[in-house]
Amino acid sequence: MQLTDFDYILPDELIAKYPLEQRSASRMLHYKYCQNKIYHKQTVDLVDVLAPGEVLVFNNTKVIPARLFGEKSTGGKVELLVEKIFDNNRARVMIKSNRAINQDQQIFLHGYKVVVIRKEQDLFIIELEDDISISKLLDEYGHVPIPPYLNRKQQELDLTRYQTVYASCPGAIAAPTAGLHFDQRLLNRLQKKGIKFEYLTLHVGLGTFVPVKVNNIAEHAMHKEYIELNEEVCFRLNKIKTEGKRLIAVGTTVTRALESAYTNKLTAFHGETDIFIYPGYEFKAIDCLLTNFHLPKSTLLMLISAFVGRENILKTYQEAIANKYRFFSYGDLMYLDQS
Repeated sequence: MQLTDFDYILPDELIAKYPLEQRSASRMLHYKYCQNKIYHKQTVDLVDVLAPGEVLVFNNTKVIPARLFGEKSTGGKVELLVEKIFDNNRARVMIKSNRAINQDQQIFLHGYKVVVIRKEQDLFIIELEDDISISKLLDEYGHVPIPPYLNRKQQELDLTRYQTVYASCPGAIAAPTAGLHFDQRLLNRLQKKGIKFEYLTLHVGLGTFVPVKVNNIAEHAMHKEYIELNEEVCFRLNKIKTEGKRLIAVGTTVTRALESAYTNKLTAFHGETDIFIYPGYEFKAIDCLLTNFHLPKSTLLMLISAFVGRENILKTYQEAIANKYRFFSYGDLMYLDQS
C-alpha cells in the first residue's frame, strides 16, 4: 500500500490546540464494524456502551519533560528530545539544528556539556560530561514535549493535562492520548458498572509518531519502544478471553503492546517492540479499540485502518470532519467496536 492511501484533508480549525476543561466532556464517535454504522456519542456514554465483566486495558506510562534547549559550541541553537535514557549520563536523542550534527559535536544545555558519541539512524547517542544526571537535567530544565502541530509553547496546563490521571511509570515522550479522556469520576462510574481495569506500560517513543518517509509503507522501519506487561495481568486477560468477554484497548500503544505479547495467548513481555501494524495484519489480542483521531499518513492511522478497514476509517473521518469533531492529542475520542 502507498502512503497516499492514508491521506485526508483536515481543516486547521478542527485541530484541538487545548484540552477541554473537563477530560471526560469529549465527544465519542462510535463505529460498529459489523453493522457498518456510525453513532455520535459522548465519552461518558462508555458507561452505557460497555458491559459488566469486560476489561479496559490502560497504558500507565508517564510523560517525562524530555525536551531540552541549548546551543552548540559554535553558538548555533539546538533542540534535544530525549527518547531513551540508558544510564546517568548517556541517552538516545533526536536533535533539531539548522546545520548537520557531527560525531564529537559539543552541545551546552544550561551550562552543562554534552558530547555526541555517534549517530543511530536519525537519532544520536549523547554523553553528559558534567556532574549531573540526565534525569536531573530534565527535572530541572526539561519541557513537556507537546506535539508540534499545537503550534504553541508549553503552558502550565500541559503539565497535568498532557498526562493521564493514572500515569505512574515515567519514560514516555508523548502521552497515550486515548487515556486523556478518563477522569477519576468516569473511572469510578465504570468500575461501579462492573468494568474491569488492567494496566501495562509502553513508553511512547518515536516509534509511535515519527513520520513515514517512504511511499511503499511496507518499507517503513519502526523505532523500538519499551514494554512491560507482567504475568499476572496476562493471566487475567487470557481468562477474560476464554470467558468470551471483550478486551478493549485504551489506545494504539496498548494495542501494539498486547499484539507484541501475543503468541497463542498473551504472555509476559519485558523488552522492546518495533511491531508495525498496517492493513493486512491479523489482530490476535484485542476485541475493541478506543483511540483519538490521528494525523494523515501516520502509522497510527494505518493501525486503526488495519483494525476495521482503510475505507471504513476514511469514511468515519469524513463523518467526524463534517460533524466538527476535535482532532489529535487534545481532541475527541473514537470507539472502534468489532461487534
